Amino acid sequence: MSDDVRFIIITGLSGAGKTQAIKALEDLGYFCVDNLPPQLIPKFAELCRHSASSRRVAVVCDIRGGEFFDAVFGALAELDREGMPYQILFLEANDETLVRRHKETRRRHPLAANGRILEAIEEERRRLQALRGRATKIIDTSDLTPQKFREEIIQIFASEGGLERLIITVVSFGFKYGLPLDADLVFDVRFLPNPHYVDELRPLTGNDPRVDAYVMSWPVTRRFMRRIADLLDFLLPHYVREGKTQLAVALGCTGGRHRSVVIANHLGEQLRAQGHTVLIEHRDAARGGGDAE
Repeated sequence: MSDDVRFIIITGLSGAGKTQAIKALEDLGYFCVDNLPPQLIPKFAELCRHSASSRRVAVVCDIRGGEFFDAVFGALAELDREGMPYQILFLEANDETLVRRHKETRRRHPLAANGRILEAIEEERRRLQALRGRATKIIDTSDLTPQKFREEIIQIFASEGGLERLIITVVSFGFKYGLPLDADLVFDVRFLPNPHYVDELRPLTGNDPRVDAYVMSWPVTRRFMRRIADLLDFLLPHYVREGKTQLAVALGCTGGRHRSVVIANHLGEQLRAQGHTVLIEHRDAARGGGDAE
């Protein structure tokens, strides 16, 4: 495999955060495949080796594969024979955390045939112990919030991949719920035309195409987007030279459901198109309506 191709195998305990890891790597531009049978790993790696577009790839391989999972060491041996470099990211958490997560999501543990989650976790730990010993990186997610876990994944693989070190979080919020505490730049978009006063748009959020079309249809919105893009074009290189690794850009409207969500989505996608590593969050979009949003 070419030195500029990065191939990551994500594995670990059920409920430890493999889905979140994939989403974080997708934000870095990785092509991700979930629940890939181990027998297909060498063939898939070979395809990536000759692909001009898939230079960063991550696959999840875990106990969900049942009896197929037992072939994982044979697949790794084949990768070694072919001289294909890879990394193994192993995710784990303590028993209490895993039990809680399974109960919160109501997802059945792959090994819990009799419904006893704790016994299934113990069996999974035993079966994964040898693979854990092969891991390049082990992360215990017990005490990590989803946001902190995602930041850790991005920091590890962005820096190792030679990518830009600055991670930009674009977050929408509602002023009536307070400012985001970690915001570096705050922009007030309450001057934009408000979908809250359009009856058919009021129950929706800025993630709905109808609300998006309404907000973006106004010349003042498009002018604002150009101005904020110009400002960030000026600021970001200076932040990078300063050595800043994280930047939180917050966009607020009254309730954080309509205008700020639309602007955050568009700004985040613009920055991604320029090659930046961007996370988009909507802090208050799921909150109920009330006052003018």
